[in-house]
Amino acid sequence: MLIIPGSGPINRDGNLPQMSTQTYMYRLLAQGLAHAGIASLRIDKRGMFGSAAAIVDANDVTIDVYAQDARDWVRFMAQDFKCIWIAGHSEGGLVALAAALDAPENLCGLILMATPGRPLGQLMQEQLAKAPGSENWIDEVGAVGAVIAALETVGTTDTSALPLTLQALFQPGLQNYLRNLFSYDLADLARRWRGPALIIQGDADLLAEALPQAESVALPGGTHILKAQLPDRPFATYRDPSLPLHPDLIRAISGFITASDRQPD
Repeated sequence: MLIIPGSGPINRDGNLPQMSTQTYMYRLLAQGLAHAGIASLRIDKRGMFGSAAAIVDANDVTIDVYAQDARDWVRFMAQDFKCIWIAGHSEGGLVALAAALDAPENLCGLILMATPGRPLGQLMQEQLAKAPGSENWIDEVGAVGAVIAALETVGTTDTSALPLTLQALFQPGLQNYLRNLFSYDLADLARRWRGPALIIQGDADLLAEALPQAESVALPGGTHILKAQLPDRPFATYRDPSLPLHPDLIRAISGFITASDRQPD
């Protein structure tokens, strides 16, 4: 299984070092898969961490570039394995779907974990409105919407109307990437994949409608980072690396893959 990380400067372990966010979710996923007899490869994005030498500017990328990297990783893994699955988390699910448009040989199917099914510009606005500290800039929601709309249509925009904390999200060096990101319709991408797929969390209803062949699994009480929510410690899953993955996650993935392997060709 190839594990594709989610959005932002997140490393192959599932941590955001710059933000002191430690989840280790991808390392825990790889370890859980190994215990279930499934080999995996987790990667750093082009230009980041262990892949820093792949490009000078880590922001000079697009989803298309990430998708091609995923295809190349599948081909690399195919030297040793006949059947490779791509597991994409959050934005990584978009990368997995984009990679499957030109599916490399030996790609068996997709695991979409906490993957959105809505336009990503809309999703970003919703996430910002719910983010800790959002009460400090809630009056600028309209300005955020205008910035996102400009990126979706024109491709670049002035962000001076935004609070400084939000300007960093739309800095000029990131705007080409965001324009490309917002151009994708995830449901449309999903409709083009005819192979096996497992949907875990995320916009399961929207994705399942686009992927009628897919199996959907909910993680009761699960967070975006695939761990069980602690009601009295809402941010603990992002900051306490000792917390395990949701107990149903590995079981769902391994059971689905095992069942798919038993299907006749």
